[in-house]
Amino acid sequence: MTSPLPTPAAKGATWAVAARIFIPALWLGLIIGISFIEAPLKFTAPGITIPLGLGIGRRVFFAMNMVEILFFIALLAGSITRGVDKMWGWGVGAVGLLLLIKTVAIRPGLSARTDAVLAGSSESGSLWHYAYIGVEFFLFIALAALLVMATKRWVRITSR
Repeated sequence: MTSPLPTPAAKGATWAVAARIFIPALWLGLIIGISFIEAPLKFTAPGITIPLGLGIGRRVFFAMNMVEILFFIALLAGSITRGVDKMWGWGVGAVGLLLLIKTVAIRPGLSARTDAVLAGSSESGSLWHYAYIGVEFFLFIALAALLVMATKRWVRITSR
C-alpha cells in the first residue's frame, strides 16, 4: 500500500538536502566529543602522563582532521548538487576557511609545540592551543548556523 502523501524525495528533498543536515550535525558531535570533552579530560585520567597524553592527542586530532576534511568535501558535494543560496554559500565558505586555518596554520604550530614539550622544553602555556580553541569555537558556530539553515530548508520542503 502506498501513502497518499508525497514522499520528501518526491518533493525535492534528496540525499543532498539530507546531507546538509546530517554532515553539520555529525561534525558538531565530533567537535563536542573530542575537542570539548575528551581533550580537556584526558590529562585528568589516572596514569596519563604528559608525553602519553600528547601522543594520544596527536593521533586523535590527526584522525579528527581527516574526518573533518571528508565531511567538508561531502558538504561541498551536497551544496553543488542542490545549488546554494547566498547565506548557505557564506556558511560553507566560513567552514572551509576555518578548516583551512586549523589544518594549515594551527596544527603545524601545535605539532611543533608538542615536539618541544616531548623533547623536554619547559615552556608553559601555548598560544597555539588558544588559537585552536578559538578557531574550533567559530567552526562550531558556523556549523550550528548551517544546521539551522538546513533544518529550516528540510521543513520547508517536506511541509509543502
